[in-house]
Amino acid sequence: MGMTNQIEEAEVSILHTYNRFPVVFDRGEGVSLYDTEGKRYLDFAAGIAVNSLGYHYPGYDEGLKAQIDKLTHISNLYYNQPMAEAGAKLLVASHMHKAFFTNSGAEAIEGALKAAKKYACSKTGHAGHEIIAMNNSFHGRTVGALSVTGNAHYRDPFEPLMGGVRFADFNDLESVKALVNENTCAVIMETVQGEGGIYPATQEFLEGVRRLCDENDILLILDEIQCGMGRTGHYFAWQAYGVQPDIMTCAKALGCGVPVGAFVLNEKAASASLMPGDHGTTYGGNPFACAAVSKVFEIYQRDMILTHVQELTPYLENALDGLAAKYDCVTARRGMGFMQGLEINGRPVSGIVSRALEEGLVIISAGSNVLRLVPPLVITRADIDEMVRILDRILAE
Repeated sequence: MGMTNQIEEAEVSILHTYNRFPVVFDRGEGVSLYDTEGKRYLDFAAGIAVNSLGYHYPGYDEGLKAQIDKLTHISNLYYNQPMAEAGAKLLVASHMHKAFFTNSGAEAIEGALKAAKKYACSKTGHAGHEIIAMNNSFHGRTVGALSVTGNAHYRDPFEPLMGGVRFADFNDLESVKALVNENTCAVIMETVQGEGGIYPATQEFLEGVRRLCDENDILLILDEIQCGMGRTGHYFAWQAYGVQPDIMTCAKALGCGVPVGAFVLNEKAASASLMPGDHGTTYGGNPFACAAVSKVFEIYQRDMILTHVQELTPYLENALDGLAAKYDCVTARRGMGFMQGLEINGRPVSGIVSRALEEGLVIISAGSNVLRLVPPLVITRADIDEMVRILDRILAE
């Protein structure tokens, strides 16, 4: 069956909530993808920042296969060793106190919001607390995650959403201060805004929000779902700033392809928020997903993945800066580590993404006018050179 027929078959059975690109991927190897007709593509999207180790990285598949032969699920009514191991490694990497494993990033956001609300309720003795979120943000598609997503495009069709959410401007500390009141229980933000256009927080802003939260006993929630797990050259982007949250969410590259997320709490938040009966999940923390998490941390440590990102980031940034200097339509390059964006004006980004796919390069967009590059963390200089050659040809058209 050809790709056209495969696509038509999918459209018959799958709800059309995505405008998918006309390709059916069949397998991956290293940082390359292959469609069902055998064409190779250089992957600079990594499944939307998920496949940080690329495809079939040495040791990863073997770890999953070994766990399949043992146990894949038992529920949270019982303990399992992979969950304990993964939790311990996550706490070492994050320097936090307690972890709760979920099935996705959106579920991690839901848990973080509940923890913040429960913390405030425990402190004040009543409910009805508010959360400050950021304009231009994206936290997920569930009702709670949408409620703190600062983009009307995603929110409007599903109103009314969760109440008690107020929006400030990212990197504008005064706009956050103006919204704080006696009912505020948390401030939530992405350390690096992803879907909104690849905007890192400024040092001054993140430090200022941390001080504001401390002064008012408000919890700081940092969403590291996309920018975490080594993408910025640190396990979590906030570590580059030296500003620790009270609650952190992570997912995507946490399992490098296996669906898994987590929210992680410091001692203050963990000791006075969610108690038995307050939160739960049937699949979260199951042995298979946690075996993936544990193996990912093992590989990161063994093969010095963070060091590789740090060492190669200047080369990637210089290559992208070269494209920005060469073409007037590229008006800015911004990002951290292997989470980079090229701002495009005068040309539709969707057209560039489609042309790149035709030329064998997988890239994605962020917002309405940004090319997003979030490749596997194991790319080489040769991979960056190939990406630049392809983009150079397309931008020259």
